[in-house]
Formats: sequence, structure tokens, C-alpha cells
Amino acid sequence: MNKLTAAITGVQGYVPEDILSNEDLAKIVDTTDEWITTRTGIKERRILRNGASSDMAVKAVEGLLKKTNTDAMDIDLVVLATVTPDYPFPSTANVLCDKVGMKNAWGFDLIAACSGFIYALSTAAQFIETGKYKKVIVVGVDKMTSILDYQDRTTCVIFGDGAGAVLLEPNTEGLGVQDFILKSDGSGREFLVQPAGGSANPPSIQTVEQRLHYVKQEGKQVFKFAVTNMAEVSAEIMEKNNLTSDDVDWLVPHQANLRIIDATASRMGLPKEKVMINIEKYGNTTAGTLPLCLWDYEKQLKKGDNLVLSAFGGGFTWGAVYLKWAYNS
Repeated sequence: MNKLTAAITGVQGYVPEDILSNEDLAKIVDTTDEWITTRTGIKERRILRNGASSDMAVKAVEGLLKKTNTDAMDIDLVVLATVTPDYPFPSTANVLCDKVGMKNAWGFDLIAACSGFIYALSTAAQFIETGKYKKVIVVGVDKMTSILDYQDRTTCVIFGDGAGAVLLEPNTEGLGVQDFILKSDGSGREFLVQPAGGSANPPSIQTVEQRLHYVKQEGKQVFKFAVTNMAEVSAEIMEKNNLTSDDVDWLVPHQANLRIIDATASRMGLPKEKVMINIEKYGNTTAGTLPLCLWDYEKQLKKGDNLVLSAFGGGFTWGAVYLKWAYNS
């Protein structure tokens, strides 16, 4: 029997209808379209006016089940990556399972910031590879606008809301997840953090008044770490699996900053036409960026294509996944 691997057999995304453009932001904070575009590559982002992260996840998962002709009752497990859960507890994965009717599934949330989807994908793949589970859903979702300070121009211009989901199923053709490298460095927590709301700094009148429940970022430090580590781990997984730039069909990079994406592609020796980019229309949706890229580019993917997924996030967390695409659209 051939080795059992976990293959993506379907992908679906969801972004809210409301668009917040750079021009819109310039009306509420001291910034310009030119400033945002040249530094990030972002032109607009989507905003969920009403609802929670689970509501966006529901849209993505329901679309995924319909697209793959999968019964909600057949799902075994849901691994959901987010830093904006509906509640501290219960997990958003549990809420999602209830809303969609995945009554036979258990699930859990995984917090790894912008690396959340590759952490979740790598984790979920193990459950398939053991032979224990047949259908696992991996979700990346964040309602970043719920923790953004629209008085802080260094952060509010970067992020948007969105969700993406993939179905993982067993494969014996050598397709699916081939390898992954995941890394973390907790000393980076001071540079990208939501300071209040957890047990280290519980909610109080003072934390609210000091605006500590919003994302805080030291952009230069984060950029320096991200541009180096995301590029290096992507090159590392290529080397580990004896892949040349000709072998890689697509880089699926976290959509945080166009300069970081360009640096990663350059380190891998890939031309721009092999790089998935949608940052200009969605911004940084944190755990949602990678599945949203797969969703946007799905029709261009061919069975057997070699993909490298790469991300860097707060914590710090970073890593890369090497997978072979398992189907033609």
C-alpha cells in the first residue's frame, strides 16, 4: 500500500461585501493612498460590519461542503486558526460545528497569528495520515477589525476581515501535504501583540482607557524578522525536498506586505508569475490569507502542481508547507 497523505480536495473562501479603500481610511486617520500602497501594496480591504469570526467561517465552510458534495455529518474534525475567536471559550471551532451541523465532528482553535493556517494544516494532516480520520476541515478566519485601533495608522491600514477553508482527505497517489517546517520565537511577542484581554493583563477600565485591547506593532522590527525568516524557511523546505525553482509551480505567501512577498520569491528564485498575490484587494486577513489565495487561484491550479505555502506571524511564528495539488478544477 502506498503511503497515506493528506490532500486538499476542495477550497472555499468568504470575504464581506463592505470595502474600505485607502481613500476611505485617509478620511479617518492621517494617511494617504500613496503612503499605504508604496509601503504595503494594499489598495482596499473587506470589513465585516455585523457578525463574528464564526459567521465568516460558516460562509466558507458551507460553500466548501456544497462545492465538494460533502455531507456535514461526515466531517470528523475541524481545526480552526484565528486570533479573533468569538469568545475566549468555547472555541470558535465548536461554534462553527454547531452552526453548520457538523454534529459528528470535534474541533479546536489554534492561535499562531498570521502563521495560523499553516500550523493548522500541518496539524490536521497528521490526523489523516494516521488513517484515523477521513474528512477534516481546516479553517483560517479573522475579524481583525474587531481588534484594530483606527487612531493608529501603523496598524489599521494593514488588516481586513475574511475566511477560507479547505477539505483534507486521504490520498495514496503521492499528492497532498509532503512536508512542513514550523518555527516559533516567543521573544518576539513584544513587537506584535494584543496587550490586554488575557490572564497577563485582564480587562479593566484602565486597559480599555489605555487602548490596550487593540493590536500593537513595532513595524520595523516585525518587518526585519519577517522578511528574513519567511524567505529562509521557504528556501529551507525547497532544499530539504530537493526542489529547484523550476520544480515549484506556485508560492502561496502570507499577504502581509508586498515587499516581504517579493523578498521571499526572490530568495526562492521564483518569477512573479509563480506567486499568488491578492493583498491589494483584501489586505492582511491574518489566518485567512493563505486559503483565500488558494480560493482566488484555484482555477489556475493543476493536479500534481508543487506548492509552497509560507507565512510569518506575531509571536513570532513562521513556517512553510510543501504540498502537491490533488485535483483539477
